[in-house]
Amino acid sequence: MKDPLPSIDLLADAEEVVSRVSALSERDFREARAARLEGVQRALEETETDCLVLSLGADLPWLTGYEAMPLERLTALVVARGTAPVLLVPELEAPRVRPDDELFSLRPWAEGSDPYDTVAQLIGEAGSVAVSDRMWASALLEIQCRRPHARYSAASTLLAGLRGQKDDVELLLLARAAHITDLVAEEILAGDLRLAGREEKVVAADITARLVAQGLQRVNFAIVGSGPNSASPHHEPGTRVISRGDPVVLDFGGVYSLGEEPGYCSDTTRTVVIDQIPEGFVELYHALHVAQAAARREASSAITGAALDAVARDAIEAAGFGRYFIHRTGHGIGLEEHEEPYVASGNRRALGPHAAFSIEPGIYLPGQFGARIEDVCVTGEHHAVSLNRSSRDMAIV
Repeated sequence: MKDPLPSIDLLADAEEVVSRVSALSERDFREARAARLEGVQRALEETETDCLVLSLGADLPWLTGYEAMPLERLTALVVARGTAPVLLVPELEAPRVRPDDELFSLRPWAEGSDPYDTVAQLIGEAGSVAVSDRMWASALLEIQCRRPHARYSAASTLLAGLRGQKDDVELLLLARAAHITDLVAEEILAGDLRLAGREEKVVAADITARLVAQGLQRVNFAIVGSGPNSASPHHEPGTRVISRGDPVVLDFGGVYSLGEEPGYCSDTTRTVVIDQIPEGFVELYHALHVAQAAARREASSAITGAALDAVARDAIEAAGFGRYFIHRTGHGIGLEEHEEPYVASGNRRALGPHAAFSIEPGIYLPGQFGARIEDVCVTGEHHAVSLNRSSRDMAIV
């Protein structure tokens, strides 16, 4: 990019983000992918891994800009240490690939030929091969049959850290996705999207339509959990009619993309109450609000995912609701809805600079009600900024 981001704080400025995203060029995306491939080559050297084979999943578009369809026909990017990458695709899929000879060579394979023989030739005598975590088992078995003496490992051991530290292009697209999603959250909080008297699934469809109308390419999910359903974190919106006194958890997000480039995800949750606050909900929501704010305040490049999870969890436990916080505090976000780094008790690694992740503690009382507050945040050196800016205060609509 001509002008690198001077600070992550700029990402909270919706107008500035729109301006910078509009100025992104094809060259910016190419340079970003070239830098990522250089990082992969360094990782291969540092880990003494001979070869990387990427198939389905987000690793492939992250490096090439090409999103493979989940077909039984093999698509594979082979990156051998010290050599130029080769992208194998079924011949019928080749027109969907934007070729870039400076980044990778494109090698379509014809129907009836065996692409696994080609992969085996590209792997050669490699002693260690890292493969996509999302590669189908059938594909991995075919490769292993042809190169049985190689040691195989998960590509995430190489790539999670690289993909976890977002470059400026990725940060701008994530911010734009978050700001678009906030527009719908603000409509809900202002009462402009009617909830009372409507079925959950109807409200979810309304949210989906509004997200697309505001500029998302597609919607990944729109959770609407009302009344006792708000105590189910991943509730599937159904036919329950939202009524007076219901807390309603609304968790939604989708994908923003620029032109033909791969899209980046958004994810936010807000909880509202219909007309009248039920008994006990104020205390629950206050505890949740305090915990979520504490986690956002403590987030930084130096803190581990486990330590940040503990910040939110300890606050909820101190308020007496610990047993009702039944999931991790957050997850990474980027090309995928859920990716590294995870804000969870098992993650002992520091988040690092320019990590993008959700902070979304929740409290759920089975059979009664629940609540969740979620923002996507990005770390700088010493602090984090929330990409979501809609109000987190308890709203009565």
